[in-house]
Amino acid sequence: MSAQVESVNVGRTVDVPWGKLGRSAIDKRPVAGPVHIGPAGLAGDEIADQVFHGGPDQAVYAYSAEDLQTWSHELGRTLVPGQFGENLTTSGIDLTQARAGDRWRVGGALLEIAGVRIPCSVFQGFLDEPQWVRRFTLGHMPGPYLRVLEPGEVMTGDAIEVVERRDHDITVELLFRALTTERALIASLAAEPRIDSFVARRLGERRNDRPK
Repeated sequence: MSAQVESVNVGRTVDVPWGKLGRSAIDKRPVAGPVHIGPAGLAGDEIADQVFHGGPDQAVYAYSAEDLQTWSHELGRTLVPGQFGENLTTSGIDLTQARAGDRWRVGGALLEIAGVRIPCSVFQGFLDEPQWVRRFTLGHMPGPYLRVLEPGEVMTGDAIEVVERRDHDITVELLFRALTTERALIASLAAEPRIDSFVARRLGERRNDRPK
């Protein structure tokens, strides 16, 4: 099966009972027709917490329909596109084994894997599953964040073409483990300069980005 976009999802900021901010746009819903993706993300999509979310390294969040199905079986409930707060629900591409720095052509946009989703209390509250942050972390299926190298329009059914696959073993899964449960792996992340700014932000460090 070829890789494609199963759903394009956006959300508006609303008041929520979870998290310190008390507002979130995690509730993403599928939209019909083409959606413009720019450096700040999708047109019509909002970001409530500008400190920990958003920015060029987290412009687009992708999660696969296959991984949603895995969690559906695990949780005993049907999970639908957008339910993990993802902007792009994908199919036919293994996001867990995709490599940091990989570049995808999706519709008219060129995207680059820049980071991974780290679960938070808002995610746990929205999904309403006990110990969800821990369970999601141990599942090692975080889904990648992507930066936008070339803006363009994207819509359901668009092909996902991997136009560059990086020559290292820093997968989305490994990056996630390094930033959550296996901090000894952090040193190995230096092999991919395209994730430097995301890693530095997560670790609270101030480092200059390496040349791309």
